[in-house]
Amino acid sequence: MNESSLTQTALIFLGAAIVMVPLVRKLGLSAVIGYILGGIIIGPFGLKLTGNDSNDIMQATEFGVIMLLFLVGLEIEPKKFWKIRKKIIGMGLGQMAITVALLFLIFYLADWRKDQALVAALCFSLSSTAIVLQTLKEKNIFRTDVGEASFSILLFQDIAVIPIIALLPVIAKKSDTDENQLLLQYLPDWLQPFSIILGVVALIILGRYIFVPFLRYVSRSGMNELLTASSLFLVIGVSELMHAVGLSPALGAFIAGVMLATSEFRHELESQIDPFKGLLLAVFFVSVGSTINFHVIMGDPMFIFTTIIVVLIVKFVVLVGVLKLFKLKLHENLLVAFGLSQIGEFAFVLINYSTKLYLFDPKLNAQLMAITAITMCVTPILLLINDKFIEPRIHDVKNEMPEMEGPIKQQRIIIVGFGHFGSTVGRLLRVNGISATVLDNDPQRINLLRSKGFKVYFGDAAKPGILRSAGAETADLLILCLDSPEKNKFILEYAREHFPQLKIYVRAKNRLDAYDFINNGVENIYRETLGTAVDMAVDILKATGMRAYAARRLGQRFMVIDKAMTRKLAKDQLSDKVTFTMTEHLDREAELLAEDSHSFDESQWNEYEEYQN
Repeated sequence: MNESSLTQTALIFLGAAIVMVPLVRKLGLSAVIGYILGGIIIGPFGLKLTGNDSNDIMQATEFGVIMLLFLVGLEIEPKKFWKIRKKIIGMGLGQMAITVALLFLIFYLADWRKDQALVAALCFSLSSTAIVLQTLKEKNIFRTDVGEASFSILLFQDIAVIPIIALLPVIAKKSDTDENQLLLQYLPDWLQPFSIILGVVALIILGRYIFVPFLRYVSRSGMNELLTASSLFLVIGVSELMHAVGLSPALGAFIAGVMLATSEFRHELESQIDPFKGLLLAVFFVSVGSTINFHVIMGDPMFIFTTIIVVLIVKFVVLVGVLKLFKLKLHENLLVAFGLSQIGEFAFVLINYSTKLYLFDPKLNAQLMAITAITMCVTPILLLINDKFIEPRIHDVKNEMPEMEGPIKQQRIIIVGFGHFGSTVGRLLRVNGISATVLDNDPQRINLLRSKGFKVYFGDAAKPGILRSAGAETADLLILCLDSPEKNKFILEYAREHFPQLKIYVRAKNRLDAYDFINNGVENIYRETLGTAVDMAVDILKATGMRAYAARRLGQRFMVIDKAMTRKLAKDQLSDKVTFTMTEHLDREAELLAEDSHSFDESQWNEYEEYQN
């Protein structure tokens, strides 16, 4: 495929996604359906706009799945990953083992060859990581019990792809020599079965001693485009390294993400990679639709649709049974079972690889590819049926599932800026057992604070994607402590528009900055010089002979009066009236403060409040 043809095909694919997704979203359907329908329409069996380039496009955009798994890995710290090991092994192994056994038995009884029945069962036992995670994100249930169960099963399946790939040549009784797997060729024969362990160890060493220092070095340049390039470099590099040693690039990307999950660059990497992942996944789904061979389907529709029905029913029943053992509620159980009943995108890779090993002939290859693609199209429709007709009958949709206590739950407080001001806030919260997600863009400060035990992440919160990556969608409090009032204001406006549930606390450098925030409707404003200046004045009053109690009361009274006066003056800051009003307030303030601390009773406070209003 020449460069011009590739560019034209990519343009057509993007156009199909842009046109179809808004249409299906208006109908309340998943965006995945829009992508696949768009692919069918522009494909060789629709408008014939793609020619023969669809397979090449799909192979290129499978990298979107790799990026997706890298981002999933970033959300799981190794300690938390260890906490759900029982669910990963229990749910994942149970689902795959039972599904493979049942499908193998059914295919064998249907007069398939033993090797074909076993390989097809292995391929069909996998589910679509891309579709399921995309659906969980759309429904905002990724951090619920449903999300944890789905993720546990998908993760085990993604790991299982590696031994399946290693097993296929054994089943075919034919060795596979891939000239790209250079590193694997140099290993002794007795070490090659342990290549997965060697690959994981290599990634752990790289993550600890190479990746993070490398990102720190790049971040010191202060150039965002270099961080974007570095993020892509890491994902592509890890994928190629895993391929070179004969392992799954997707698994390598996931492990690399897990290794970087505890680093200060976690949220920055997520925000940099996410747009590329979304774009490539969109084109990947369009390519899935465009590669459905309707000639093959029409040639033997009974075989195609019977197999589809059998696979969907077997996977659904097995998932319901396995999840019941883990005591999920019925509506949660059904949602996971419907969501994971399709065949996954890795089946495309395994089917083609099996054909290369002569396990499948070209005709059976085309049929299995069509079956895989159709199940991916059917799943969003099954989920819609479950949402509209099944779940309302067994569960009150208004009773939303609570957030899980599991491994991927974000902190509910976000602090932006951890300099002198922000670190004071963070330290006080920390000593009281209140944790927070902290964002800062000074790599040296971050490195120092993390060495002291603070969970600080690198990221410029003025870039919209960073806040989302830090968990702003599920957070309760946003604390803005940056030195720049302009950045604080920008983040404030963005957060109020996109995350309206957030209660925002903002730092103001002086009274004029406070006026701007007040006029923008902010309630919780903290002028950085007010409290310190009042503390100093109180100490001076005590040094002049005033009783400590009286000095403290006057300081507290001054704070109340000054804050009330600031809100009053903020309304007039843009007019000449502010000078006259300021004089009035200062005079009144002097009168109130001149009163003896013991004689300043409730009636005088009421008089001052009436004056303010």
